[in-house]
Order: sequence, then structure tokens, then C-alpha cells
Amino acid sequence: MSSRVIVALDFPTAAEALAFVERLDPASCRLKVGFELYVAAGPALIEALRDRGFEIFLDLKFHDIPNTVASVCRVAADLGVWMMNVHASGGLAMMSAAREAIEQVSQRPYLIAVTVLTSMDQSDLNGLGIDRTPGDQALMLAGLARDAGLDGVVCSAQESAWMRERYGKEFLLVTPGIRPASAEVGDQKRVMTPVDAIGAGSSHLVIGRPITRADDPQAVLDQINADLASLT
Repeated sequence: MSSRVIVALDFPTAAEALAFVERLDPASCRLKVGFELYVAAGPALIEALRDRGFEIFLDLKFHDIPNTVASVCRVAADLGVWMMNVHASGGLAMMSAAREAIEQVSQRPYLIAVTVLTSMDQSDLNGLGIDRTPGDQALMLAGLARDAGLDGVVCSAQESAWMRERYGKEFLLVTPGIRPASAEVGDQKRVMTPVDAIGAGSSHLVIGRPITRADDPQAVLDQINADLASLT
């Protein structure tokens, strides 16, 4: 699997998601399953997507007391997902417990942490009583994730260069808020094009509506992969 693209399956039902993925080549992307779709369809959907040859990023952003997060991460890892995540704001003990819980899984998934949601800007953080800039807050939370032994973080592509410089080339940087130059921004406030994001240091790119709402989603995906291949 060489593609750095993770397609966000933001569909309300399993039927819609499965109909859509029939239009994609599993070799050209991975898939992200988030809250809405997972609550609607459950583990059976993960199995169905895996049976079709896709690797899955389970994006449920676990955030609770350490024991609870450890238990749910162990269950999620047993689904055979490629990647899963927790909220870094849950703290060092919570993230460490999550990482320890999946160490014995036969096919251990990557475990990453959400730093600052790409829908949030300075005013949103200030409203929570956080005086740091989004970049500084993300950098601090990424450091906690690294100290907990996690494989990387979810962050804005705008923070990727700082993250890459601070935490090295092996630390995974998964970036949502990616929009091809011709696409609408939507509800994301901190966005970047695929080529610029990879150039800034991102490892993997989460892209939703520009692909899922396209008339020919595979063609859009092929163009993005071709643009990214030109960087190497």
C-alpha cells in the first residue's frame, strides 16, 4: 500500500458506504470510519470493508479514564483495523494505558492521538480557557503522545513542519482538512492542498467530500495520487 490518502467515509448508513467503496480501488487509498457510520453500522462494516481489501482507520477519538480507554482500544484493535486514535487531551496516563492495551494484539494497529481539531481556531481555544495558539497547543499535545509511546498524531497540515522537525521522520502525522485547490473549504478552518501538506511533512492525508461527492471519485483519487507521486 503506497497511497498516502485516507478517504473519509462520511456516510450515514452502511449501504451508502459500501455502495461508494465499490467505485474505489483498494490499492489507491485507505478508508476512515468515524462516529456516525460506526454507530450506524458497527463492527460488521469494518469486516465488510476489510473483506473488500481496504485498510481501515477507525476514527473514534477515545477519551475517558485510562482503564476504560485501554479496554475499548483492546476491543477495537481486535477488529483488525490498520489505525485507531484517542484524544491527546485525555493525558499521558490515558494514552499510555491505550498503547499498553494493544501491544499483545497479533496485528497491532497504529495508535495515534488527536491534538487540536482542524475545525478549531484561536477564538475556539480561547473560549475553552486555553491561551496557547492552535499550533502551540498541538505541539504540546503531540509531545505527550510521543512520551506515551504512540505512533503519531492527528494534526493540521499547518503544524506538520513543526511536528516533523521536533519529533522526527518516524512519527506519523495524519492530517485532515485537506482540500484540492479546486475544492470548497467547507467547515474546516485550517486547510491545505495535498501536495503542500505532504511537502510540509504530513504522513497521511484524510480527504472526504472532494472525493466522496465527486462524479468520478476514483478519477479524483488517481489525480491526487499522481500529484503526490510527482514529489518523490
